[in-house]
Amino acid sequence: MGRRIDLSGAEIRGGDHGDGGPPIFLPRHTAAASPLLALDIGGTLVKLVYTATCGAEAELRFAKFERRRLDDCFSFIRAEGLLGCNGTTLGSTKESMGLLKATGGGSYKFGDDFQEKLGVSLDKLDEMDSVVSGANFLLENVPGAAFTYMNGKRNSIDISPDNLFPYLLVNIGSGVSILKVTGNKKFERVTGTHIGGGTMFGLGKLLTGCNSYDEFLQLSQKGNNFVLDLIVKDICGELVCQKQGLSTSTLASSFGKVITSMKKLTDYRPEDIASTLLSAFTYNIAQISFLVASLLGLRRVFFGGSYIRGHKSTMENISYALDFWSQSQMQAAFLQHEGYLGAIGALMSYGDPIDENLTLKESNEKQNTNETAAPTDPTAADEHNDSNIFPYLLVNIGSGVSMIEVIGKGKFERIIGSHLGGGTILGLARLLTGCSSYEEFLELSQRGNNLAVDLTVGDIYGENGYPKIGLPASTTAASFGKVNSSKLSDYKAEDLAAALLNSFTYNIGQIAYFVANLSGLKRIFFRGAYVCGHEKTMDKISRSLKYWSKGEVQTTFLCHEGFLGTLGAFWSYENMGIDGLESHEVIREVLLGAPYTGNFPSLPLTQEQDIEENTTVEVEVERLRHENAVMKSELEWLRRENAELKAKLS
Repeated sequence: MGRRIDLSGAEIRGGDHGDGGPPIFLPRHTAAASPLLALDIGGTLVKLVYTATCGAEAELRFAKFERRRLDDCFSFIRAEGLLGCNGTTLGSTKESMGLLKATGGGSYKFGDDFQEKLGVSLDKLDEMDSVVSGANFLLENVPGAAFTYMNGKRNSIDISPDNLFPYLLVNIGSGVSILKVTGNKKFERVTGTHIGGGTMFGLGKLLTGCNSYDEFLQLSQKGNNFVLDLIVKDICGELVCQKQGLSTSTLASSFGKVITSMKKLTDYRPEDIASTLLSAFTYNIAQISFLVASLLGLRRVFFGGSYIRGHKSTMENISYALDFWSQSQMQAAFLQHEGYLGAIGALMSYGDPIDENLTLKESNEKQNTNETAAPTDPTAADEHNDSNIFPYLLVNIGSGVSMIEVIGKGKFERIIGSHLGGGTILGLARLLTGCSSYEEFLELSQRGNNLAVDLTVGDIYGENGYPKIGLPASTTAASFGKVNSSKLSDYKAEDLAAALLNSFTYNIGQIAYFVANLSGLKRIFFRGAYVCGHEKTMDKISRSLKYWSKGEVQTTFLCHEGFLGTLGAFWSYENMGIDGLESHEVIREVLLGAPYTGNFPSLPLTQEQDIEENTTVEVEVERLRHENAVMKSELEWLRRENAELKAKLS
């Protein structure tokens, strides 16, 4: 058995130490002992945590390398003298060699490289176990390791170990894992999302030409997301906003303004694109975190992961969005060494008994069965009357997404919305593929292969996937997470279109499921300009709902003959209560999809005034064109649906 690290009295001293965060001082750990090293080898980065001597004292230090530059990592380990036995040896019949603690999918894929290049073997630890252990170590042992960040102010928070659990841990890597932590080594991965840091960086590379995530973050600091984002003012105009009591700067659709613009990708500033990407996806992560925390009855939410980077705008966006959606009932908290949770947890395991290396072929009772679960049909045997129609969730997919609980004829309440809707899909599609219409985009997507750019669980862990938490190899870990080149021409338009459709339809389905679950609703109806009559879109949404709900939630579409037959109980739009949604009052209910965005990022006042004066006419013209196109589409849709319903009733 190897020796343990003495963690008592651990504290953070001094300022930053490179790009890994400040070292953690260990006053009671033996400084003269041989160094200890642990690694977290993820989909994008290799993170290292190691003990080092600082005078007569010991401390934990941190370093990271891009996974594609593994040789640089090897050189660093040699240069720092970290090839000691780390307190243990294999003791096998083979030649005895050092044993390093490691976690992350790369520990399986690159174990042979460590043995060949460094002469060490990797003791592979479960990634989720390590992440939770690392977070608990920081929260329980290191004062000031956790903090809040809002309105430009960073405030340390100290939490008593007696009052720490339970909490929600949102780990933002290439993808996002969300875990409910109830104690030391007691946790459950409750869900995750494929839209994470890998998505931001992948799209960032394609749209801005940046070569590193830090470069992408620097670009975003200088940008203005209002150039590409559609806000409420763009749709309603200032006068209507004032009458309805709406904030003019509320985000309606990320990248939604691209739809009505004649601009090409090269006409936009990389800084503005980066700013738009950052706000779009950080808001989305915060919204999903809020919904999951609400479902679990949790109020304490910690955010970690290597894609936060201590970046002010990232933390500001997450904090503001969580505060917005929770109505100030939840507060986002961050961790000082957020990107190293897995590596810290692996380092803490020194001194534990050495078990056999984990195998990805192990069985697990939580193996995901979502793909084979049969959907239920709670309305199949019902009478055709109002009592079994209501309540239901109506998801309206336009440029943004509105989710409305309908409880009776003309009785409804907007629950929540999402800024990642049809406008986001088509806006990004135009920038990435140059397509001119949604139909052209869908046609492109049918001929594409999203796996050319999407990072799967198999890409990280190998062909066996991650069975312990029920993730098969084919599961998407990070949309656009496989993008390595910053040259858009290196990728086929069809593949990019396929990845876009997968990414956002699955995201809409996931959020709709959480909202329905939170509201106790078993029926979800989808409608809107970006879903009506588009079989590919409907198929993706159906698959998403089946996956997330395990077939427990019924998915129905109000716009296509192939799906109208499944309604059964509905004879007219009036019977469904949809007629109430046509009233003028609903404008207030269906537009608000995301938090107010007027404060970040902001431009100097004089520049904002100039932009306001110079673009008022242009914005108004674009708004009228957009409204005209939507009205024409809706009119045609209603005519077609009316004819179909008459045919079915005759």
